[in-house]
Amino acid sequence: MKTVVIIPSRYGSTRFPGKPLAPIAGKPMIKWVCEKAKQSKNVTDVYVATDDRRIYDTVLNFGGNAVMTSEENRSGTDRVGEAAEKMDLGQDDIVINVQGDQPFFNPHCLDQLVAPILKDPGLSMSTLAFKIVDKNEITNPKDCKVTFDQQGYALYFSRSPIPFGRDPQIRFDTYKHLGFYAYTRRFLDIFRTLPEGNLEKIEKLEQLRAIEYGHRIKVVISEYDSPEVDLPEDIARMEKILENS
Repeated sequence: MKTVVIIPSRYGSTRFPGKPLAPIAGKPMIKWVCEKAKQSKNVTDVYVATDDRRIYDTVLNFGGNAVMTSEENRSGTDRVGEAAEKMDLGQDDIVINVQGDQPFFNPHCLDQLVAPILKDPGLSMSTLAFKIVDKNEITNPKDCKVTFDQQGYALYFSRSPIPFGRDPQIRFDTYKHLGFYAYTRRFLDIFRTLPEGNLEKIEKLEQLRAIEYGHRIKVVISEYDSPEVDLPEDIARMEKILENS
């Protein structure tokens, strides 16, 4: 059984066109992500799935692996699923979806992510969450929040604060969804056949499709946050993180 990282990567971005190729300390961001993914002890291969020849060529030029995929994919998970099919991965192989705009994630978090599936082969999908420290992230819609049941399975993901404390005296933790996923190839094939969910359409969160159609997602709480690049000005922040690491 393989554990393969597939990084969905698009050139087109409304707020930051060409983001995967943006240089951070002289190195394309997508290369930083690939290098981090390779440091996970459970990962056997790392691939970039893209619909853009510029990204594809860049990855090959720095010695990485890349797969061309369709421009018609509805989400990153759909793109990862297409790549897994083209790569002819086995149905029981584990596929990890790593976001291409999080260049300095801790590689150990990928080992945390796949642990539930390695323990329970019947589990189809897992993801990561981080207890919010910066209170601004609770209300910022770019930071997705997640709630989960007593067994650690996701109840809901939202751009709004969840849960909402009605009474001011109630103290509770809020968890941010980090956007890393692990699935079996078998589940990816199922996911790609599902129609867009109503909640997915409203919130623009692909993982809600799985929940809406009755599939469980195991949430793993990680002690590692994963700063992401949303806008061009975030590059300077990433370089500052690199300087201080």
